[in-house]
Amino acid sequence: MNDRWSIDDVRGLAPDASSWKAARKTSAADAWQYAGLLPGEALVVWGEFRGSGDRSYTVAVHVDAEEAPAYKCSCPSRKTPCKHVLGLLARWVGGELSETGEAPERVGRWINRRAANRARRAVPDPARAEATRRERDRAVAEGLAELSLWLRDQVESGLSGVPGRDYAHWDRMAERLVDAKAAGAAALVSELPALARHRDWPTRVLERFAYLHLLAEAHRVREHLPDGLRAAVHTRAGVSTRTDEVLASGERTTDTWTVLARNETSDPATGVKSRRVWLRGRTHGCTVMTLAHAREPDALGPGPTSGTEIEAELALYPDRRRATEVSTGAPGPAPVPPGSTVAGALDNHAAQLAEDPWMHGSLAVLARVVPARRGEDWYLADRSGDALPLGTPGPWKLLAVTGGRPATVAGEWSPRDGFTPLTVWPQDAPTVPL
Repeated sequence: MNDRWSIDDVRGLAPDASSWKAARKTSAADAWQYAGLLPGEALVVWGEFRGSGDRSYTVAVHVDAEEAPAYKCSCPSRKTPCKHVLGLLARWVGGELSETGEAPERVGRWINRRAANRARRAVPDPARAEATRRERDRAVAEGLAELSLWLRDQVESGLSGVPGRDYAHWDRMAERLVDAKAAGAAALVSELPALARHRDWPTRVLERFAYLHLLAEAHRVREHLPDGLRAAVHTRAGVSTRTDEVLASGERTTDTWTVLARNETSDPATGVKSRRVWLRGRTHGCTVMTLAHAREPDALGPGPTSGTEIEAELALYPDRRRATEVSTGAPGPAPVPPGSTVAGALDNHAAQLAEDPWMHGSLAVLARVVPARRGEDWYLADRSGDALPLGTPGPWKLLAVTGGRPATVAGEWSPRDGFTPLTVWPQDAPTVPL
């Protein structure tokens, strides 16, 4: 499993939208004769791609190269990286590659030359790294400035024609944002055709326009924003921070962490599986999330179990809400975590929205709540009568576990999707992950 890169990291390397579109085809497993990880200290992925006719191309990527990944492909493409490199990386982040035997001699020679060059460079070049960062920020800023003009055009032309616009209308803007290295904003635009076909499309489309407008304006004044909000702007725009960067320079925290909940989802468009694990520190009460991606069903591994606790050192991303593991101990049983009322959970959600207005949902731990029904709708209600609407899959598992009695429940809350229960601590009974 690879938990240091995501599919968005790979998409961000694409030199243009057409390269990424072509890479989706080259990432198919049957397009490769061989593909795997090269044994050794360097993290190198390589493969033999089946070209047209009898032709094949040797592809190699030095993933953990200094400053940025390095690529090599024997194809004649002038684009860097080419579609074969992007396709190979997409397979890697999807957990499809495992360590193989010796790679072709040309791959070994290339890695040896790179190792020799690295040894000769005793002092890193911070000026070059800073220049790369500035160039990336400039490209993202230009892309989001064009997004602002495009949004104005959509509103001025009126919403009545939105349902009749074809996919190409939306794809042009999404592709421009991919070219500008703003993959996060591109993904938000690419969802607009589906929103435009929803039964309450005017509300959903206008909401997305406002969401994108706020992101573009926040990025324009990013230098004047607090650190946490600025980090959120960069993340939502698609300027991702790779895990190896976090491990190298991120803030670290050590604590006894309770595994509150875990949620596994799958992207139907890419086939990539994602796992979110929510942890709460016993000492400082901080709640953080770890995130892992894979394409193969078993590549994510078992992962931590809800209701346990572990001694762990975590490295925090710039937004201080996502973390990655540095070291962990053996898991043990955890006590029932303290929970809040529904009002307290909503206050916490509002506070997090103030720091990240583009946040989709948050984790809530509710104490002494019961499923309640009103008409055809189900809710999770506390002792005061306040309630959160339940999302899918509904109340049935919760009712089966609790018997309708008060329990502590951890889950993800979103005003759009409702409350999704993930872990239940019934009275006088073991923890039950849902």
